[in-house]
Amino acid sequence: MNLKRLLVERIEHRIIVGTVSFLAIMVLVGWIAINEGGRMKSFEFQYEARAIERGAELFTANCTSCHGPDGRGLQGVAPALNSPLLFGYDYLPEYHRELNTLNLEVTGLEAEKRLPTTTPERITAIDARLAEIDARKAAMETEIAGTIAQMQAAIDKGYNPDGFSRLVNLGWQGSLNSFVYTTLVHGRPTSSSYWPGAMVAWSQTAGGPLRADQIQDIAYYILNWDKGSEWTLEDLLAVNQFPKIPADPDLVMVGGGEPVIGAATSPQDVLAGLEGLTGDPQSGQTLYNGALACAGCHLNAAVAPLLEGTWTRVNEVRLADPALAGYTGEQYLAESIIHPNNYTATGYVSGLMPANFGDRLTYQNLADIIAYLKSQDQPAS
Repeated sequence: MNLKRLLVERIEHRIIVGTVSFLAIMVLVGWIAINEGGRMKSFEFQYEARAIERGAELFTANCTSCHGPDGRGLQGVAPALNSPLLFGYDYLPEYHRELNTLNLEVTGLEAEKRLPTTTPERITAIDARLAEIDARKAAMETEIAGTIAQMQAAIDKGYNPDGFSRLVNLGWQGSLNSFVYTTLVHGRPTSSSYWPGAMVAWSQTAGGPLRADQIQDIAYYILNWDKGSEWTLEDLLAVNQFPKIPADPDLVMVGGGEPVIGAATSPQDVLAGLEGLTGDPQSGQTLYNGALACAGCHLNAAVAPLLEGTWTRVNEVRLADPALAGYTGEQYLAESIIHPNNYTATGYVSGLMPANFGDRLTYQNLADIIAYLKSQDQPAS
């Protein structure tokens, strides 16, 4: 009798109950779906917050002796990370926008002057416009002189108001997170040429003490210093040490004043510049392991392909890719070094390799490195 009371006897009532139950379930599922994004964002926020806390502890234990307890660097020891320069904050955005526009116009006008079809009348007009641009630039410098004067203490420590982005200064094409993370992973062995000690490799994969998750926690902590658009001049002046742009005497204007290739040189022109040059693999090895610090990323295949077996992989794997049809091995290596983002090997992330090697290498340097890479003609064991 009790069981019969629990049953809906009439079919019409059963249909109504079933329909209502179905609609209630759909409403519940819809509510969950609508709020899933917010729930996941809350979860991600909590995860990053815990990661930042762990990163703060790791930073205090491992990084403060060089970069300072507040991340603002130690003068003459290591650069600031808690700095508007690392995060690319521009204190003179309107000035730089107009300056870039004027410089682009100058480039176009000077190119037009060199055209054989440009008339004398047009050349006169171009010269007049160039004079106007020079006058405008001088006026702009006067306009911003006050702001520059307020930055003078930072400028004396190495800050350049026109080079306000660390990533741009280094020719880095990836994200800020990838820059911080990979620097922590493999260090900077050549930094001993301009700091008292080299930036060491912290990752276990590169022989250091920290796991990959701990490296990422420190990166999160450093990135948490970003103030977005809220950086002030006080923040700039609080920096104790700004980074230095590496200047490797073995790479710039070597060989009795031989010019560098230029990062903007086309792959075809780079290849043409290598014609007739014989590379020295010993010199290439010195550059690879020393000034260029290639070994840091190519050490264990975690960030970039292994050095061992490079030439074998180029010929047996890379050149089999239809995207590289018609390439020679030397052409592939030259383009990979000077224009690293034109092609990314499967399994690796684009933008991690610096794109400024063209501004640091001569054609002979490049020929030497290619000769060294060609000596790696056996697969890694």
